[in-house]
Amino acid sequence: MAWMTYISHWFEQDDWYEGLQRVNMSQVRQVGLLAAGCQPWNRDVCAASGDRFAYCATLAIYVYQLDHHYNEFKLHAIMSEHKKTITALSWCPHNPDLFASGSADNLVIIWNVAEQKVIAKLDNAKGTPASLSWCWNAGDALAFASHRGPLFIWTISGPDSGVTVHKDAHSFLSDICMFRWHTQKKGKVAFGHIDGSLSIFQPGNKSQKHVLRPDSLEGTDEEDPVSALEWDPLSTDYLLVANLHHGIRLVDSESLCCITTFSFPSAAASVQCLAWVPSAPGMFITGDSQVGVLRIWNVSRTTPIDNFKLKKTGFHCLHVLNSPPRKKFSNQSPTKNHYTSSTSEAVPPPTLTQNQAFSLPPGHAVCCFLDGGIGLYDMGAKKWDFLRDLGHVETIFDCKFKPDNPNLLATASFDGTIKVWDINTLTAVYTSPGNEGVIYSLSWAPGDLNCIAGATSRNGAFIWDIKKGKMVQRFNEHGKNGIFCIAWSHKDSKRIATCSGDGYCIIRTIDGKILHKYRHPAAVFGCDWSQNNKDMIATGCEDKNVRVYYVATSSDQPLKVFSGHTEKVFHVRWSPLREGTLCSGSDDGSVRIWDYTQDACINILSGHTAPVRGLMWNTEIPYLLISGSWDYTIKVWDTREGICLDTVCDHGADVYGLTCHPRRPFTMASCSRDSTVRLWSLTPLITPLQINILADRPWEEIIGNTDSAIEPGAPPLLCGKVSRDIKQEIEKLSGNLRVKKLRWFSECLSPPGGSDNLWNLVAVIKGQDDSLLPQNYCKGIMHLKHLIKFRTSEAQELTTVKMSKFGGGIGVPTKEERLKEAAQIHLRLGQVQRYCELMVELGEWDKALSVAPSVSVKYWKKLMQRRADQLIQEDKDDVIPYCIAIGDVKKLVHFFMSRGQLKEALLVAQAACEGNMQTFHVSTPKGPSFSDDIYKEDFNELLQEACRELAEWYFQDGRAVLAACCHLAVDNIELAMAYLIRGNELELAVCVGTVLGEPAAPATHCALELLARKCMMTPACFPSVGYRDLAADLLLMTPDSELQLVKLCAFCPGCTEEISDLHEKCKLPTVEECMQLAETAHANGKIFETIKYYLLSQEPEKALPIGIDFIKEHISSSDWTLDTVYPVLDLLSYIRTEKLVLHTCTEARNELLILCGYVGALLAIRRQYHSIVPALYEYTSQLLKRRKVSVPLKIEHLSEELDAWRACTQVVNPSSEDSPYTPPSDSQRLVYATLLKRLKEEPLRGIVGPDYVTGSNLPSHSDIHISCLTGLKIQGPVFFLEDGKSTISLNDALMWAKVNPFSPLGTGIRLNPF
Repeated sequence: MAWMTYISHWFEQDDWYEGLQRVNMSQVRQVGLLAAGCQPWNRDVCAASGDRFAYCATLAIYVYQLDHHYNEFKLHAIMSEHKKTITALSWCPHNPDLFASGSADNLVIIWNVAEQKVIAKLDNAKGTPASLSWCWNAGDALAFASHRGPLFIWTISGPDSGVTVHKDAHSFLSDICMFRWHTQKKGKVAFGHIDGSLSIFQPGNKSQKHVLRPDSLEGTDEEDPVSALEWDPLSTDYLLVANLHHGIRLVDSESLCCITTFSFPSAAASVQCLAWVPSAPGMFITGDSQVGVLRIWNVSRTTPIDNFKLKKTGFHCLHVLNSPPRKKFSNQSPTKNHYTSSTSEAVPPPTLTQNQAFSLPPGHAVCCFLDGGIGLYDMGAKKWDFLRDLGHVETIFDCKFKPDNPNLLATASFDGTIKVWDINTLTAVYTSPGNEGVIYSLSWAPGDLNCIAGATSRNGAFIWDIKKGKMVQRFNEHGKNGIFCIAWSHKDSKRIATCSGDGYCIIRTIDGKILHKYRHPAAVFGCDWSQNNKDMIATGCEDKNVRVYYVATSSDQPLKVFSGHTEKVFHVRWSPLREGTLCSGSDDGSVRIWDYTQDACINILSGHTAPVRGLMWNTEIPYLLISGSWDYTIKVWDTREGICLDTVCDHGADVYGLTCHPRRPFTMASCSRDSTVRLWSLTPLITPLQINILADRPWEEIIGNTDSAIEPGAPPLLCGKVSRDIKQEIEKLSGNLRVKKLRWFSECLSPPGGSDNLWNLVAVIKGQDDSLLPQNYCKGIMHLKHLIKFRTSEAQELTTVKMSKFGGGIGVPTKEERLKEAAQIHLRLGQVQRYCELMVELGEWDKALSVAPSVSVKYWKKLMQRRADQLIQEDKDDVIPYCIAIGDVKKLVHFFMSRGQLKEALLVAQAACEGNMQTFHVSTPKGPSFSDDIYKEDFNELLQEACRELAEWYFQDGRAVLAACCHLAVDNIELAMAYLIRGNELELAVCVGTVLGEPAAPATHCALELLARKCMMTPACFPSVGYRDLAADLLLMTPDSELQLVKLCAFCPGCTEEISDLHEKCKLPTVEECMQLAETAHANGKIFETIKYYLLSQEPEKALPIGIDFIKEHISSSDWTLDTVYPVLDLLSYIRTEKLVLHTCTEARNELLILCGYVGALLAIRRQYHSIVPALYEYTSQLLKRRKVSVPLKIEHLSEELDAWRACTQVVNPSSEDSPYTPPSDSQRLVYATLLKRLKEEPLRGIVGPDYVTGSNLPSHSDIHISCLTGLKIQGPVFFLEDGKSTISLNDALMWAKVNPFSPLGTGIRLNPF
């Protein structure tokens, strides 16, 4: 394995411990990502290959990949090497892992998607590559052309590598729009030009330049650019061409004539994109550029066969996946029945009208829309497989949370729109009408006024009323000058300030009356109202100064001018907690903190290497400040000492906006020139505070006042309004305060994404009255007793609700869509008659008829009569109504699961459990009562299965909290807790477990022990004695905690006095007594007691030889089990680090590391930590090879065990579909059976399975870290090992630390990733 050579030098050294600096993992965790939309400026901005597709935002390329298990596309990678607009994208036809991209800074890059890295770069591409394409006739040659030509060919490798010019394709008379190589005919290439003509080149033939202009243009000099161009995949000469105004033609490139001109239903329709459908000869699709209509054509007809309206906005580009993605389907065996049943796939086709005789091909089209929307449409099934409704396509300059709703975030962008997002679902809820030019800044109206003020580059400022969906006010006092900042007063909702390039900061009322015009000597970039004094406003100016104005007087002069920055000042921000304190960010790369009362700069924060833009004070911790910069980073500062606590590098470009909501003070949103919005959790910065809350410490250790909190070195205390409100509410209550306190603080500290949902379910389980559930409860994962009730009322609502006068929000469904959705819900609830009626209303007669008999035969006859009055064709068969009518719930649930529709599966299973499904039993000799119970039992098993699948889907998506919700919804407390622990949501697990009480106890204790481990080793940014006491408090909350307290006292270093205090707190004998107890136990042959007391004595190293000999002796026998040696080994591993690394302990240390590595590998097998098992075996073998030891383990024996494990578990997880499956040999089976005998069952059943933390699936733009365990790129959070260079993924670090406490570098340092 690669990683071992990479770190093998560690194994050689024994004395490197001196001077070791603990390296911390990043404190700020990424918990959400809003991907950019697809850019509408250039043509070839989407591409697809096999089970991946990619699209370009302006500066980054997003790659989605099909997850075969769940049959859905997930964001796999973000590529962002380009610094200027990306102009074209082309996937390599010979190698599905490669694609090329070009950008406006004359750069062409070749990417390897699998390894997520650049493999070749051409950075002097002689002009912007307006179009690029792989040469079909050559393995690794890429062709590109700028608008004027010529065509360059870049051979990437081999003896002829370099750039050459195509011998014919140059000196064009009209600019090139695009070009396409022929896929079969070697070297044949066609160009489309701005004037509407084509140029065609083919080796050995005469060059044809500027031929085949549309007839109507001949002899004129009008332009009608070629908007799309594709070779017919089944012919060597036919070419499909679309011109912007003229429409689509099929032309023959040999005889240079037009074969067919296709006509549109209306003259208004124009086409910008088209694509052939490879699975259906002669068929192609087009997308209209005005409205999102997808049209299906066949070359044999001049009019479209079919049209679907997919979206309100027009198409920008289209791409058909060359092979439809392979889907996993059905859990049944592949052999088909020889007869046809009503649910088989061999349903006789319905009779078709002439128009439908062209059946729709199975195929997937990647669709990009002009509003940045991007989706994957399944043409055969007529449904979206994936859709991101819209997205910003350019730099996002600002983002702000809605004052009265922490779930709504507004963003303002260069693309001229403001969008409002729901951050729980990461979807857009509203978008502002029209294009306003560039929007630099936004500000919400205070409270619940539902308005946003926006500031633009050329069109003044505006107020947008979200509910009305229109602009209700405009301000033009700055003329055509750019307005860089707009600020609605927090305290006085009538006042709005703007500052502009014209040097003025203007204060006006919302109806436009000017109150003040503050003149500056140069452009004003930032302004901010004080949150403590409604009449104070500060500004940042190009003249490098910060000014403070007092609005209550008539004077237009500033009260204070602060100078000190050496470049222009951009944003300014008042501290919400420290009156008179403000900060400013500047192009000089520094952030300065000013004290208005002292007239002075009280701190300079230096560290950014480029201009500073985003600034944000935390609303609870008075000294915490966050800044974002053009150096692509976000920095977290402790402004007391001026130190940087953490640097986050995940954005791929300049960071502009930072914001958090006071009700969720530790969830931050950031926005950037990379067109993404990212969500971050800052809670790891305040771990001691969280643990004080869990350990039920007194209020003064949780909540403080600002003055004491800003003392240097003081532990973090909450000083904001939200924490004070929680305290006041709790002090009003009687009864069990702890439950409320844990819940309220947990909701305030947890990031969005399920914690509210989790607490609602906990309340339901604890018997809370349903009327107290919040309104949005039915939007999340509901408890099984509510699921049917809520979905029934939702179905009724969908049927009756009338459209509001203004379209509400984005993509509002039509009446027809609402009726369809209502019908689907009624059907899943077993309410068949309502379903039939709605289907009839929609004209889907056959669907109604096929299930009507299950209501009554009489009803069915009535329907037949109505059907006779009104004959309508049905278009497609559906398996769902049949299943429900015949009561085959099992088949239906599995059908949904196989398609990845897990929520549907859950709903049906629950409806069956409640007896809503009609089941037709085959009579059994045992009598009916027996079979009824059996069915009930079956349905319950199905429900649990559907829940497990859905939970696993959330978990694999990096959403452990929602996975836990799924299990709580069916009252499975044990598994819900296990998922929280496996997602490393330890604080949340303890809170929820404490409230749930007895059923959750084992898991709560497990989480408490892991948290105590976290405290034992937390670095010294907070006094370590305080942490030790916290660890002891946590352990004292668990029953039988003596052994855990022994480990704590054994491990924690300190002076004699500190250690004896800790012994006393943990009710353990003194250090001296322990020595005597150890000797007595030793004399009596009590090994475990001996080790325990030696570890607590002045000479803990005495425990090593005793424990190690005991383990060596055991594993030399043939019938040893893991449970006999693990407790001793685990206890030994808590020896103090500084004792373990002494020279005198070298041999014992090496033996301990080897034994921990081997036992760790066995534990990893038992817990199914598949990703680290090989690494643990390899680690143990390397240590055996390099260190002088005498342990009863042989390298050959280790590799035999590893091979046996691989062979016997590969059935469970086949690593790839291509590798052939070889069954394990008999000897391997034997070795594996012996291994399993040793392992026994895991005591806490639920925690079996890999760990997966929030954000594990989020691609980062930042430095690529390679895992030293696997040699692969790390996706999601990274954990740095103690050398400060080696990295492993946080998930692997958590699993490793749970089975082997020592670092993979073999140094004897304990790992603490919790």
